[in-house]
Amino acid sequence: MKKIKLFTALGVAIAAVIFIAADHVDAPGVAGSSADIADFYAFEPTTGSDNTVFIVDVQSNVLPDLTYGSFDEDVLVEINIDLDGDLVEDQVIQAIPRDGMMYFFGPFSPSSTGLSSEVNVDAALGSVEISSNSAITETTSNGVSLFAGPRQDAFYFDFVRFNEVVAPSAEDNSGFNVPGTDTFDGANTLSIVVEIPNSLLGTPTAQNVIGVPVYKTWVTTNRKQ
Repeated sequence: MKKIKLFTALGVAIAAVIFIAADHVDAPGVAGSSADIADFYAFEPTTGSDNTVFIVDVQSNVLPDLTYGSFDEDVLVEINIDLDGDLVEDQVIQAIPRDGMMYFFGPFSPSSTGLSSEVNVDAALGSVEISSNSAITETTSNGVSLFAGPRQDAFYFDFVRFNEVVAPSAEDNSGFNVPGTDTFDGANTLSIVVEIPNSLLGTPTAQNVIGVPVYKTWVTTNRKQ
């Protein structure tokens, strides 16, 4: 099995299917890093679909007038899927950019779990040209759809008013505005999108609180060592 070694985990975002993890306006030590995870979405594209969509957003900009960056070729993005509920990855999907393309590998069962990862080039899933102004998608022969490129940040949050509510003044202590003002309106982020048939992921035995089988999933960014 051909592998390219070694990537070490830098960031983690977690989501149960149909839940969302978000991370914006980071501390100075990690803000602006090309490995910074902004959002992770995992959901069914339609009710009862046999597919799952994974979206990883990295390098979110706080201000709308900032241009988007570029994917870092030394950063491996890894979507981890836990099937049995032990919070250890059973399957992984990897994405790494090279020369204007995003290459995807998996799903496969990793030989080691945890903080270090290797690119499994024997488990090629497909590739897609990294989009610029126009969206480019690719669909593989086994029904996997792929995208990589800039998108408008979907995260909605009135960051200014939030700070005013947390530390109110005597003159202004009326709570949140209705409606709020989206601080991230117009801001860009870099997105990696995979829509994949569930049959390629495996059958989950983990269940949510109402007894429905679910994938437990999280994403990591890993920098080449």
